[in-house]
Amino acid sequence: MSTRTTALAVVVMLPLAFGAGAAMRFDSTDAATEAPPPEVIDGGIVAGQIQSAVDAILAEPDLPAAHWGLYVRDLNTGATLYARDADLLFLPASNLKLVTTAAALDALGPDYRFATRLYFAGETTPDGTLRGDLVVRGAGDPSFGSRVGDADPFEAWAASLRETGVTRVEGRLIGDDDRFEDAPYAAGWDVTHVTTEQYAQAAGGLVWGDGLVAVTVNGRRVETDAPGFVTVDGPRGSGGLRVARRLGSNVLEVRGQTGSSTRRLVPIEEPTRFAIAAFRRALEAEGITVAAESFDVDDLEQKPDYAALGSPLLAHLSPPLAELVAHTNRRSDNFYAEELFRALSPEGSTDASTAAVLAFLQTAGAETEGLSIRDGSGLSRKDLVSPRMFVSLLGYMDRHPARSAFVNSLPTGGGAGSTLGGRLRGVDVQAKTGSIDYVRALSGYVTGPDGHRLAFSVMANNYTTGGGRIVDAVDRIVRALATGQRVEAELEE
Repeated sequence: MSTRTTALAVVVMLPLAFGAGAAMRFDSTDAATEAPPPEVIDGGIVAGQIQSAVDAILAEPDLPAAHWGLYVRDLNTGATLYARDADLLFLPASNLKLVTTAAALDALGPDYRFATRLYFAGETTPDGTLRGDLVVRGAGDPSFGSRVGDADPFEAWAASLRETGVTRVEGRLIGDDDRFEDAPYAAGWDVTHVTTEQYAQAAGGLVWGDGLVAVTVNGRRVETDAPGFVTVDGPRGSGGLRVARRLGSNVLEVRGQTGSSTRRLVPIEEPTRFAIAAFRRALEAEGITVAAESFDVDDLEQKPDYAALGSPLLAHLSPPLAELVAHTNRRSDNFYAEELFRALSPEGSTDASTAAVLAFLQTAGAETEGLSIRDGSGLSRKDLVSPRMFVSLLGYMDRHPARSAFVNSLPTGGGAGSTLGGRLRGVDVQAKTGSIDYVRALSGYVTGPDGHRLAFSVMANNYTTGGGRIVDAVDRIVRALATGQRVEAELEE
């Protein structure tokens, strides 16, 4: 899920994410007050209570076997209150979004906005024809044309063109996705996710509509909201409804049946072409005839010369980065995380962005040797990080100029509309969840029994049972950090 915002159909000139935009990067000297003191395993009363309570939870005979890693630091004193395999490497799942969003806030600033621009190269005839190239230059904005919100920027652009007298477009519709490398998926993603799951969309420099196509099945009738872009194979067969995209194509395979109208969202292939197809539909919906071929900029022998094109016709600004980060963390939106991750490097590549993230973590005082970071969302099963790394990051961001944007982006205990909506009610906690097969994690901030602010990371890997008992144990550990007391298990196998 994501949030659509009202398009700004005006010419607004903003710096891109790099070049002139690099001036918005925070100087690390502005972020730090005093570095935390060297690690001390606290022997005080509160620490003793926490250690006893957490040890008792992890020693429960009915707790499913798992590999546990924990680290807890008192941010008031810098003392370590609990450590268990804190330096070993774990799959983080969506806890990795903490790293991605913190690095984005550090590099770009909370007020940064992505700018997607529309250019025209050609001639305008007296009858309202644009003859030439209409170029949509993407900036990697994950919210562009999002399915949930007030307006589609393409619809706003089409309405603006119609109001100025445009009646026909001839020539080419071009989508420029060169802000990012053409590598839509990171290493280590599950192939079944990218063809079936609405949380595993392709990343790109020009994206629209969350990279998802809606498929509505009613009996033997199938409709999509991207006619002409996707092809439907089916429905065929019996049994429950199954909808998947054929790998490497935009063919949707519909299998099984449903007795009532059922809607599914499926990730598409070729996000740039998907965006341009949406622009064409928006123009046509405004009564503008489109007699133009559609192109990905990579298919052109000669790419647009923006210096020669001059100012754009129209531009759309994303919400401020602080809002995008809040959506990313509260909803655990993988698509947003992947777009923000690629925006961290001039090349827009996963390798270059990984290097940028590791450099940021080093600035934050985290040990990075041996870490493996392959994406921004945590979907990759090649991501490997430590609980101590997360706590170092959390401590750094608690002193960072963008502290408010970062901390406020985190789900709160029982917070409606977030991944903690049904968990940790009544606990003063702000934390990011993480969940993929055989992985559960929770990292963030909690107020301890003495009123001190604690940074913590709890990670569980390699269990083979259902995740319910593991999540229950994670939550009871966090309650123990808040109260210094053990809470009995609420779930049974």
